[in-house]
Amino acid sequence: MHVNDTIAAIATPAGRGGVGIIRLSGPKVSLIAESMLGQLTKPHRAAHRQFLGKDGTVLDDGVAIYFPGPHSFTGEDVLELQGHGGKIVMDMLLQVCLQNGARLARPGEFSERAFLNDKLDLAQAEAIADLIDSSSEQAARSAIRSLQGDFSAAINSLLTQITELRIYVEAALDFPEEEIDFLADQRVLDRVHRIQSQLGDIFNKAKQGSLLREGMQLVIVGKPNAGKSSLLNALAGQETAIVTEYAGTTRDVLRESINLDGMPLHIIDTAGLRESDDPVEKIGIQRAWQAVEKADLILFLVDDTEASDMSHHALLDQMPEKLPRITVHNKIDKSGHTEGLHNEHLYISAKQHIGIDTLRGTLKQRMGYQGDSEDLFIARRRHLHALEETQVAVDNASEQLQVFNAGELMAEELRVAQDALGQITGRFTPDDLLGEIFSSFCIGK
Repeated sequence: MHVNDTIAAIATPAGRGGVGIIRLSGPKVSLIAESMLGQLTKPHRAAHRQFLGKDGTVLDDGVAIYFPGPHSFTGEDVLELQGHGGKIVMDMLLQVCLQNGARLARPGEFSERAFLNDKLDLAQAEAIADLIDSSSEQAARSAIRSLQGDFSAAINSLLTQITELRIYVEAALDFPEEEIDFLADQRVLDRVHRIQSQLGDIFNKAKQGSLLREGMQLVIVGKPNAGKSSLLNALAGQETAIVTEYAGTTRDVLRESINLDGMPLHIIDTAGLRESDDPVEKIGIQRAWQAVEKADLILFLVDDTEASDMSHHALLDQMPEKLPRITVHNKIDKSGHTEGLHNEHLYISAKQHIGIDTLRGTLKQRMGYQGDSEDLFIARRRHLHALEETQVAVDNASEQLQVFNAGELMAEELRVAQDALGQITGRFTPDDLLGEIFSSFCIGK
């Protein structure tokens, strides 16, 4: 990346609209502003101006706002041109910016420059994209908290404690003549326990925030004609899948996303699992097993009128051993069972919508639903992975202290924890990961 370039992009979505925005950032902003506006506007003041082409012709008129660095989003000189939101008009204005010395911005490059110029950390930069992509009000609130720095503050507080403990341990190792027996100091163990407790609290909030952002992959599996498509329709609240009395109606993977009290739930209906000579159905069954391998949770559906059929148990044994699952007995309107949760088996009638609310409540519990919690952080899988690595390293450090009295190894584990935790805010993040993160952003953001 050439940080001395001036970049430009359309910052509003493609299509027609009342207002369209061109955003520029970099050292040539003032020169481009003088060329397109006639003169540089006063900093941080909205000014009505005509937008001029290279030959002085008027292309549009609107509002211009100039933000001199470092008091701008990117930390560089920034100019926003707010004109009429037509595709042709926006393209014409962008072309003039490029003719005046700017280049087209890469996806996420404005946010990337804000990160590189210490205007925000990596977690806050990611929260910008998460706020834009929020699929629920609760997810948007969590993204705002992360953008305002709540998540980063919690991570930095924990990082400070780990760093201070590591410094203390290494100082005791480097200066043995001071006779600091830190291994026998209860305060060191207390600090480790405090770090473990805070780390667990942050992880739980981040995990819930990750569900708000990414949702849970729920795969419905079972024998043909167990009612999988009817259950998909009941959960989705619409006729997504074709339902007939004939077994094997669903031959491909069907997907539907719903919002379960603010949490995205991605439901996948699969072909009935059985032996088949039909080449089309065999492909559908193969795809069903592929969906199972990627699932976060399995709904194993059983026709309750055939619950005594031992083939259900044989099929259940084929499911991945560690994959979470819920066994759901369907068609209780025919079998006579009462709805609800009995001996860890859930009884419903998808066709009659009996027990669906109980199933929704069970799914929310499995997703870790916490109601309208106001202290969640929007989080990504990489954040959870970094927190898990930190937890393992801190636990190892505690073991080295309590079991082996190995100060050097304890200090090394604290260093590993420090590096893993620092990846969240970008303090110790590799450049290739930065490129991957920002390339997923919108152009103009």
